[in-house]
Amino acid sequence: MNLNSKDKFLITAKTHHGLEDVLSEELKQLGAENIIKLTRAVSFQGDQSLLYKANLCLRTALRILVPIHKFKATNETWLYRGVQKVDWSEYLTGRDTLALDSAVNSPIFKNSQYVFLKAKDAIVDQFRNKTGIRPSVDLDNPTVRINVFIQNDEVILSLDSSGSSLHKRGYRNEVNEAPLNEALAAGLILMSGWDRQSNFIDPMCGSGTILIEAAMIAHNIPPNINRKKFGLMSWKNFDKSLWDKITNEAINNKSKFNFSITGSDISPEAIRIARNNIKSAGLPDKIKVDRKDFIKLIPPEGKATIIMNPPYGERIQPEDINYLYKSIGDTLKQKYAGSEAWILSSNLEALKNVGLRPSKKIIFHAGPLELRFNHYSLYAGL
Repeated sequence: MNLNSKDKFLITAKTHHGLEDVLSEELKQLGAENIIKLTRAVSFQGDQSLLYKANLCLRTALRILVPIHKFKATNETWLYRGVQKVDWSEYLTGRDTLALDSAVNSPIFKNSQYVFLKAKDAIVDQFRNKTGIRPSVDLDNPTVRINVFIQNDEVILSLDSSGSSLHKRGYRNEVNEAPLNEALAAGLILMSGWDRQSNFIDPMCGSGTILIEAAMIAHNIPPNINRKKFGLMSWKNFDKSLWDKITNEAINNKSKFNFSITGSDISPEAIRIARNNIKSAGLPDKIKVDRKDFIKLIPPEGKATIIMNPPYGERIQPEDINYLYKSIGDTLKQKYAGSEAWILSSNLEALKNVGLRPSKKIIFHAGPLELRFNHYSLYAGL
């Protein structure tokens, strides 16, 4: 499979469950073709240039995969043979390193670790039989990372162009307890409909992830501009001049933002971490954070979009968490008339104490948690 700069080929972008629509819109804006929504993923067609842009610019993608072979396997022998049908010398040499990730949803193959080992054996055996030299496994920094996806008896082999997950932007030096995934944070902001024509507030900012993602959206800064390494940089066909061109174009396409982005938290340690991460992201002049209780916070002039991720109650007594959510609702009604508020929480009982009728409820899944993202329009007189 020739992945040169002009050929168009199939690409798959992985994402969180519930963000498929947002990711599809992002891909449309990048110029992708034949966009198809899948479960926790979106497939599309593009060339090498779009593959590079997708890794650098997509805010809600977790990995960008390039499928290279599809086959059916009903047992381990056919899995091994199917993997060996690929000429792996197109992608790496016997002196390179590889890593494999496997995702399995099949009554035939129930152990993803076993799939990993069988696929790895098929690849290294091919090199050993042809050249006597086999690539070794490097899970942290491989030359090529290969994704094995099995749905029932269908197997898809893909090259992982991202390397580590794209939610790892490179700006978070520290996190507080239960940090929000960066790609999910960006998805929440994009899904809120914030049009960058109003102030943005996160009054329970924790380590600052939502604020940083909002600032990058507001100024059209590529979300992965701070990352030093992508998987595709180790590929045989990596075009550094094309990568540099795309990176420079993205950097030069920043936009001006005429409103404020502010955050607060009651924890001094959270504020320290947030400021550190904001500095690491290169955004200290674009975000202001202060140690404040939301109830005592003075809103900026003009309307705002408020997105908050309050505690869910894992380490707080039930009566205290209910009081916290009631205080959030009372403060929104009293101080933020004319604004739009969004609250993310997995605690459905606590959300009832907000005391406002949500105009929209969106469900996400983040690991084992089901999260509710509620929208409240704060009209005067609530």
